[in-house]
Amino acid sequence: MAANEVLHDFFPLMREYKDGRIERYWATELVPPSLDAETLTQSKDVVISPETDLSARIFLPRDADPANKLPLLVYFHGGGFVVESAFSPMYHNHLNQLAAEANVVAVSVNYRLAPEYPLPAAYEDAWLALEWIASRSINDEWIGKYADLDRVYFGGDSAGGNIASNLAVRFGGEGKDKLPEINLVGVFLNCPFFCGVDPLENEDKHEVFPKVYLDKIWKYACPDTAGSDDPRVNPDKDPNLWRFGCERILIYVAEKDVLKGRGWLFKETIMKRGWNGNIEVVEVEGEDHIFSVFFPKRENSMAMLKKVASFINNE
Repeated sequence: MAANEVLHDFFPLMREYKDGRIERYWATELVPPSLDAETLTQSKDVVISPETDLSARIFLPRDADPANKLPLLVYFHGGGFVVESAFSPMYHNHLNQLAAEANVVAVSVNYRLAPEYPLPAAYEDAWLALEWIASRSINDEWIGKYADLDRVYFGGDSAGGNIASNLAVRFGGEGKDKLPEINLVGVFLNCPFFCGVDPLENEDKHEVFPKVYLDKIWKYACPDTAGSDDPRVNPDKDPNLWRFGCERILIYVAEKDVLKGRGWLFKETIMKRGWNGNIEVVEVEGEDHIFSVFFPKRENSMAMLKKVASFINNE
């Protein structure tokens, strides 16, 4: 067997070779926590579960004051469930900016990746992180001292948006009984990774990530799935979507993104399911997938950051 024979090709994200070797092309370098020179946001790393190597990076904005506790954002990075890290330069910068602009304490969860840890590992990590946050007083000084757990938000981009959405459904079903310390106010989804067996308009025409790519990477990341109509990746097929555990949702989609239609369909579906809340979808012209993460200094990205900050602060 040739060492360079490809078994699964998900370029430009990653490749798996027949000899078992996995080559990732994103987040090949990591950065340590720090005091950000631009925003003066502080960060530190915490271990949530030594047994599974689950960890997170916590971000504390410059004006944090124990006398005036701040909202808490639980964030999940993107990467198709197979690449990226809460500790990569791109997400470290993104959370520095987000924590500063929204004036929130942010917990960026470094969940386990497929294929080494196939789904539902990332979903279970998200729940475990939430349990850890609920026990904040004994686990982390920053959360216990500065975060108001009566004002909790979930957020994520791409696959992280999928994780945040699934976590909100689970929280709505059992979280209020099992985690009474947490009050989930809202959820922010940035170009969330959803798909389905039946294609939406233009899903097959994306140059880099056409629908066939998304269907394959979902099955690769979640081997036990029945396919792209799995409720975890197709909310239109989820009978429990009405349980979504908050009253406010903000979704961003991008005009050129293959996932744009799925964001709009999510709004249509959750309203039909009888969820009793307010949902807004914002479509940004001329942009592609998670543009605000890739290009944070663009005018559209900075406007989006301000919108998310207003959402979190209920302005």
